[in-house]
Amino acid sequence: MLNREWKQFKSGTDIRGVAVEYKENKVNLTDDAVRAMAGGFVLWLSNKVGKKPIELKISVGRDSRISGEHILGLCADVMKESGAEVIDCGLSSTPAMFMTTVDLACDGALQITASHHPFYRNGLKFFTRDGGLEAEDIEAILQFAQDGKTPQKVSCGTITKYNYMKDYSAGLREIIKKAVNAENYDKPLAGFKIVVDAGNGAGGFYASDVLEPLGADTEGSVYLEPDGMFPNHIPNPENEEAMASICSAVKKANADLGVIFDTDVDRGGAVDSSGNEINRNRLVAIAAAIALEGNEGGLIVTDSITSSGLKDFIENELGGKHLRFKRGYKNVINEAIRQNEMGVNCPLAIETSGHAAMRENYFLDDGAYLCTKIIIKLAQLRKEGKTLESLLENLAEPIESKEIRMNILTEDFRAYGEKVIESLTKYAEAQPEFIIAPDNHEGIRVSFDKNNGNGWFLLRLSVHDPIMPMNIESNSVGGVETILKKLEGFFKEFTELDSSGISKALKRG
Repeated sequence: MLNREWKQFKSGTDIRGVAVEYKENKVNLTDDAVRAMAGGFVLWLSNKVGKKPIELKISVGRDSRISGEHILGLCADVMKESGAEVIDCGLSSTPAMFMTTVDLACDGALQITASHHPFYRNGLKFFTRDGGLEAEDIEAILQFAQDGKTPQKVSCGTITKYNYMKDYSAGLREIIKKAVNAENYDKPLAGFKIVVDAGNGAGGFYASDVLEPLGADTEGSVYLEPDGMFPNHIPNPENEEAMASICSAVKKANADLGVIFDTDVDRGGAVDSSGNEINRNRLVAIAAAIALEGNEGGLIVTDSITSSGLKDFIENELGGKHLRFKRGYKNVINEAIRQNEMGVNCPLAIETSGHAAMRENYFLDDGAYLCTKIIIKLAQLRKEGKTLESLLENLAEPIESKEIRMNILTEDFRAYGEKVIESLTKYAEAQPEFIIAPDNHEGIRVSFDKNNGNGWFLLRLSVHDPIMPMNIESNSVGGVETILKKLEGFFKEFTELDSSGISKALKRG
């Protein structure tokens, strides 16, 4: 059982901590902790693949954050001391690190990243050829670290530097060449202007090593240089400032498309030629349209907060099936894999955050691969005299939407949150205008007809934090307010839940 000291590092299926002291944030991802974690991974991987540590081949990479190079060095040294063959890939995207298990036959891979978190945080993300690790695997690694169990030190290990991003970029270029099949085969993006916003993360390669060699004009791209202080905006396609940045870049450059990545490029988003976001529901819609080509009637698995209009688009416009599952990209991916194992044709798992994983790409959530598929579709549509926007013409989008995040103020937050959901379910069952979704997999989702808000809400527990997010959407002006008024009285009964956001949204506090 993990004690509090080591449990603090577990963040779902990753390890995260404070790597640089900043204001009140004290370093807990110390050199000793990192070395213990790296040793724990070697032991875990040895057991997983049935090889001795001296027989293992492990790749290590990092995103651009300022502590990355140091932490990578610590991990590589521990792996070398255990006798492993270590491939130091340096600055890399997270999806590329998984691909080293495919292309370089690595037994395991480690990426030093904390995704979109602030510069002073960092973490460790692990892969095998089967994909990213599960929560229980992270616990096992941390248990080794907590117990002081480390591989025996030997002198036969090696560290070799290798620029795998060069190989990875070449692979993306070949995918575009084959799929577009342009008259000028080697320059399929000639005549396209595509701008990239990497947010000073690891995604700058996409402009210089993928798009430009294929003939694309990338002038007007922004923040391509790696800078782990992230001086311009948070590298996060869900962040309003980040999306405003790429929208502005598209308009300023008069580009055909803009793409944006998070820090380690496992998420992506896009902007059309008019400067409109292809994000959240719109991103899911376009990815679904692409994934269902050749997979007619296939199932698209998404997270729980997708809109009613998106479900209608997938099922009635695209002819597919839609399964809303739990929030959390790993939950969505695992459910898609499970569906395929059951014999269901499920080509895509995608979360509204921008995590998109296609079956054709190992169910790997890869922002660069997603944007590559969108660019291919852009080129194919241009041949037909169409635009990306035309794909989304029949997507009904909500007139109003809001998210209210309510903090749980008690230590046993998960039990309290589950109590709130159970009580709200009983409350909803007693209200004639509350239509409880029969196929919901997370929290409680309730719909309302045109006379009662013309929309829906979903209340759920955060995957990791003591927070209950509530998402509300309406197809009518004033509908969100109508729905919130129906819920305000209920939440006042729960004193350990900070529901003041509802009153603020109703302009009562």
